[in-house]
Amino acid sequence: MRTLQIGLIVLGACLGVALFYEPGAQGLAYVYGNLAAAGKLKIENPNDAALNPFTRSAMAVIGGFVGSLLGSLAFRFISKLVGRWDDMHGGEKANIFIGCCVGVIITVPFMVLFNSQGIINGVIMSLGLMVLISAVAVFALKSMEEVLPWSRNFGRGRRSNIKIFDTNVIIDGRIYDIVRTGFLDGQMYVPKFVLHELQYIADNADPLRRQRGRRGLDVLKQLQSQFTLEVGSHDRLAPEGSDGVDGRLVRLARALGADLVTNDHNLNRVAELQDVRVLNINDLAVSVRFVVLPGESMEVHVQREGSQIGQGVGYLEDGTMVVVDGGKRAIGQDAIVVVNQVHQSERGKMIFAELPPDSDVPEEIAKPRR
Repeated sequence: MRTLQIGLIVLGACLGVALFYEPGAQGLAYVYGNLAAAGKLKIENPNDAALNPFTRSAMAVIGGFVGSLLGSLAFRFISKLVGRWDDMHGGEKANIFIGCCVGVIITVPFMVLFNSQGIINGVIMSLGLMVLISAVAVFALKSMEEVLPWSRNFGRGRRSNIKIFDTNVIIDGRIYDIVRTGFLDGQMYVPKFVLHELQYIADNADPLRRQRGRRGLDVLKQLQSQFTLEVGSHDRLAPEGSDGVDGRLVRLARALGADLVTNDHNLNRVAELQDVRVLNINDLAVSVRFVVLPGESMEVHVQREGSQIGQGVGYLEDGTMVVVDGGKRAIGQDAIVVVNQVHQSERGKMIFAELPPDSDVPEEIAKPRR
C-alpha cells in the first residue's frame, strides 16, 4: 500500500506538471488577454507575460503540488474502498460484480449509436449509461438478497466481528465501562429500531420508564462521543416483521454474522437456539466476582439482622450477599468471617459464613441501623 501511495502521488504530480506547464500557461495568457482588453490589467503583451519560461515553471510547480495532493486524496479514497471491499461478505461482492457485468453488457449495443455523436461525446455517454445501469442492477440485486442463493446464508460462513447492542444492555449502562476498558473489540452497531425503542421509552408517561430511556440515550451519546458507533446502516438485512424487536435483532445478527450483546435472559436463549453468538454482560459480571472457597476467611461489613436467630447479613463490593451465622453481634461493624458454603444460581451467588467465637467483636448485640 505504501508503494501504491507513492506511485499515485508521483503520477498526480507528473500529470499536474504536464497539464499546467503548457495548457495552464495558455489559459493564463487567455485570462491576461481578456483582462487587458477590458482595461483591468495594464500589460502591453499578455502572451509574453504568461508564456515566458519563468511563468511556465511557476505553473508547473503549482501543477505538481496540486497533482500530488490529488494523488494523495485518490490513495485515501482507494484505501477506503479496498477496506470496505475486504469487509464485505461474498454475497455483496457477487451482487456488485454481477451488476457491473449487466451494465457493461447492456451498454455495448448503444456504443455504436453514441459514437456517431463524436468520440468524446460517445465515450462520455457510454460511461454514463454504463454507470447508471450498473447502479440500478446492484440496487435490484441487494433488494432481493433474501432469495438469492449466494446471499441467503449471509454471515453464517464467517464472523464479521460486529457487536450489536440491544435496548436493555444500553439502558443498563454497564456497557459503557466495558467498552471503555477495552474488553469489547470490533465494530459496535446499534440498529435504528433499537434507537426508536429507546426514544419511545424516554417519552413514556411512566417516570421510571422515562428515566431509564433517557439514561440509555445518555449512554449512547457517551459511546458515540468517544468510540466509533455505527447506527442503522445494516437494518435493511432484517426488515420489520411480526416477531418484534428481539426477533429482528436475532435475524440481523444472523445476517451480519455478528455477536449480540445483551443482558436479557430470554433473548439470550432465543438467540442461542438460532446459532447466534451472545455476549451476556450478566454472565461477565458473575464470572469476575470475588471467588472464595469454604474454609477461607474474608472481611465483610455486617449491615443488618438475618432471618434466623443470631444471623447477620452483609454485602461484598460487587453486591454478593453474605449470610453470617452469629453475626448479629457484629451489626454495623467490619468483621472477619469464615466461609462455610458458596451457593451459585442463575440469579447470582450467595455466601454462607460464620463469625468465629474468638472474634474481637464485642459480645453485646448492637442495634441494627435504621
